Amino acid sequence: MELRHLRYFVAVANERNFTRAAEVLNIAQPPLSRQIRQLEEEVAAELFDRDARPLRLTEAGRLLYEHAVHVLAGVDQLRGMMRDHAGKGRRRFVIGFVGSTLFGLLPEVIRRFRATADHVEVSVIECSTVEQIAALKEGRIDVGFGRLRFEDAAIRRIVLMEEPLVAVVPVDHPLTQVGRPLHLAELMEEPLIIYPRPARPSYADQILSIFHDLGLQPEMVQEVRELQTAIGLVAAHTGLSIVPESVQRLKRDDVAYLPIAEKAAHSPIMMIHRAGDISAELARLIEISCELHAIRAEG
Repeated sequence: MELRHLRYFVAVANERNFTRAAEVLNIAQPPLSRQIRQLEEEVAAELFDRDARPLRLTEAGRLLYEHAVHVLAGVDQLRGMMRDHAGKGRRRFVIGFVGSTLFGLLPEVIRRFRATADHVEVSVIECSTVEQIAALKEGRIDVGFGRLRFEDAAIRRIVLMEEPLVAVVPVDHPLTQVGRPLHLAELMEEPLIIYPRPARPSYADQILSIFHDLGLQPEMVQEVRELQTAIGLVAAHTGLSIVPESVQRLKRDDVAYLPIAEKAAHSPIMMIHRAGDISAELARLIEISCELHAIRAEG
């Protein structure tokens, strides 16, 4: 499977028409159709319902589209990073992170690190914890910040803090009136909205495992791509969600964040790096990260 095939496929999926996609790609339609056929042969599945007008993705097509978009975005980002590196000539230090950590102390960690590491080019890239592990092994990032526990002899993990979780409910929901921390069992009557959908294992599995460890089995679960989507759907009265406590910084007047009673309702914030990495930059970043999170825990 070549990147060219994925770009052609995504263009057709976006335009929902082979002719328009060919114009966007600046190629003739027959070669584009042949490339898509080759891709379908390689994945052994029809990707488009060609009888539909406009074109529709099949189930296999939707699955491939979700992953192809992320792959192409990653490639484009990598190319930009390499261009920046070639133009600036300084050694780069790359930090990977999962999106939810930006609501906590990570922005302050990065600000302080930048102030003390002006001899390197500091770059950041959003990626799941699983993607961070692969990127560390391949040398594409120097450190990662995530939430997923794992075991890998090649990677060292540092748990910076165990962050409490909170329930997200519509601002006019009856649960906002109970006047005490909620029990997870009280959230079982409505759909549970979890994220992220594409990358598994993930924070979504972490949330479900907390329910399962308490003997609870959510029957109505809706998976979405992003945290902001989950909160938006809560505001639309389509279900309830569970997010890290720091996400309350994402203030909205149509949802309420409520504490959860169970001690198990927490999510770790972890820093990961290659085992044996002893660079001065990494040592300084570890020092800053541990110091700031210790201050927060004491407060």
